[in-house]
Amino acid sequence: MHLSAAQSRGQSLKSSLRELFPGFAVSVLVAATAQFLSEHYGAPAMLMALLLGLALNFLSEAGSRTAPGIGFTAKTVLRLGVALLGARISVEMLAGLGAAAVALVVTGVVLTILFALAITRLVGRDWRFALLTGGSVAICGASAAMAIAAVLPRHEKSERDLVFTVLSVTVLSTVAMVVYPMLAQLFGFDARDSGVFLGGTIHDVAQVVGAGFSIGPEAGETATLVKLIRVSMLAPVVLCISLVIRSRGLADQVEGKRPPVLPGFVLGFLVLAVANSLGMIPAALADAAGILSRWALLIAIAAVGIKTSLARMLEVGPAAIALLVADTVFLGAVVVTGIHAIG
Repeated sequence: MHLSAAQSRGQSLKSSLRELFPGFAVSVLVAATAQFLSEHYGAPAMLMALLLGLALNFLSEAGSRTAPGIGFTAKTVLRLGVALLGARISVEMLAGLGAAAVALVVTGVVLTILFALAITRLVGRDWRFALLTGGSVAICGASAAMAIAAVLPRHEKSERDLVFTVLSVTVLSTVAMVVYPMLAQLFGFDARDSGVFLGGTIHDVAQVVGAGFSIGPEAGETATLVKLIRVSMLAPVVLCISLVIRSRGLADQVEGKRPPVLPGFVLGFLVLAVANSLGMIPAALADAAGILSRWALLIAIAAVGIKTSLARMLEVGPAAIALLVADTVFLGAVVVTGIHAIG
C-alpha cells in the first residue's frame, strides 16, 4: 500500500515536471539569448529579456504546452532569485560604509516610497502602482519590482504594471549610467561621494557597477557597496508592505486562508543575510549565489515578458512614465542633499 502511494506521488511529480518543462525551457532560452545580446552589444540583459519575451506572448496563451511552465517560472523562479540576493548582504558591509551614509541610504528609500504614494494619486493610479514603482526606484530596480509585485494583491493589470515598471526602470537606469557620472563631476564630488551618489540613485546593480568604475576604483567599490545596502532594504520593505496589506484585509486568499506574514522568499533572503553576516557562507559560495540569483531573475523576467501583451503595455500611458521619472529625480535630490549635509 505504501509502495503504491509512493509510486503514485512519483508519477504525479513526473507528470508535473513534464507539464512545466516546455515553458521553463523557453524562458531559459530567452534569458540566455538576452545575456548573449547584452554581452555582445552592450544592451541591459533585463531589457533584452523583456523585449524578447513580449515578442513571444503567443506562447502563454491558454491551452498552449508552454503556458503552465511560463506561469511557474514567472512566480517560483522569481522568488528563488530574490531569496538568493540575501547571500550578498552582511552586517560587516553596513559597518564599513559608516552610520551617516547608511542613514542617508535608508532615508532615501523611505522618502522615495512615501513620495510615490503621495503623487501617484495625481496621475490617477492606485496605491499598488505607487508601491511597485516607488519601491523599484528606491531599492534595486527590476529585482525590487518583482519582489514587491509578489506580495501585492492581484488585479487584472498586475502583469502589465510589473512589465512596464521593469522596462521603465531598466531604461532609466541605463540612461543614468551614462549621465550620472557627468553629474557627479558637475557637482564637484570626490571619488567617495561620487560612489555614494551613484550607488544611492541608480536603479539596477549592473548599471551602478558600470557607472562607478567608469570614474575609478574607489568610486566603483563605494557605489557597489552603497547599492548593496539599498538591496538589503528589500526584505524589510516587502515585509512592511505585506504586514500593512494583511492588517487591512487586502491580501489575496489562498485556498480560503490568508498568506503568511513573512513570505517564504523574504524569509530565505533574511536567513542567507544572517548566515553571511555570521561568516557561515564562504565568499566563493556567496559569489555563486549572486550569479544564480541574477540568472533566476533574468529567467523569471523573460517569463513575465512572455505572459504580457504588448498592446496592454501601451495602455499605461505617459502619466505613468512621468511618475517614474519624478520618483527618480526625487531620489537623486534626496541623495545629493544628504551628501552635502554630511559634508
